[in-house]
Amino acid sequence: MIYYLQGLTMGLAYVAPIGLQNLFVINTALTQKRNRVFLTALIVIFFDVTLALACFFGVGAIMKQSKLLEMAVLLIGSIIVIMIGISLIRAKDTMDSSTDVNIPIFKVISTACVVTWFNPQAIIDGSMMLGAFKATLPVGQDLSFILGVASASCLWFMGISAVISLFSAKITDSVLRVINIVCGVVIVIYGAKLGLNFLNILF
Repeated sequence: MIYYLQGLTMGLAYVAPIGLQNLFVINTALTQKRNRVFLTALIVIFFDVTLALACFFGVGAIMKQSKLLEMAVLLIGSIIVIMIGISLIRAKDTMDSSTDVNIPIFKVISTACVVTWFNPQAIIDGSMMLGAFKATLPVGQDLSFILGVASASCLWFMGISAVISLFSAKITDSVLRVINIVCGVVIVIYGAKLGLNFLNILF
C-alpha cells in the first residue's frame, strides 16, 4: 500500500503543474457540454497513463539515445503545438449553451495525443522521474507504484473537469476570451521553445 501511495503522490506532483494537458482540459471544460468534458478527460487520462507507463519502462532513454527521433518529435511537436495555440487565440467560443460546441471526437483524440505524446519535455521529465524511482523500488512493487501514478491521473483530470464544468456558468464570454488568449499565448510560447530546442540540436 505504501508504494501505491508513493505512486499516487508522485503522479499528482507530475500532472498538477499547469501544462499543455491541463490547458486543454480546462479549455474543454469551459467550452464544451458536460458529457464531452468528461469524455475528453478520459481520453487525456488514457494518453497520460500510457505516457507514464512508457516513461516508467524507459522510452525517454530511447529518445535521448536517438538524436534523429528526438529531432523529429521536437520539429513535429513544435509545429502542431503552435497551431493549437494559434487556433485557441483565434477561437470565438461563447458560453451560450444553445450553441452546439461539440468538436469531432477524432479532433479531441488527436489533440489529446499531441499535447501528451508530442511533448518532449514531458517524456524526458517523466522518464527521469518515474524511471529513476523504478530503480529504487523493491522487487514486485512496480505494479503498486504505477497503479498509484495512474490513479493520480484519473483523480486529477476528472477532478478539474468536474470543478470547472460546475462553475463554468459563472464565466462570461469576455472572461472566456481572455482565458483562450492567455492559454493560446502560453501554448504558442511553449511550441516556439520546442522549435528552438530543435534548432539547437540541428546547429
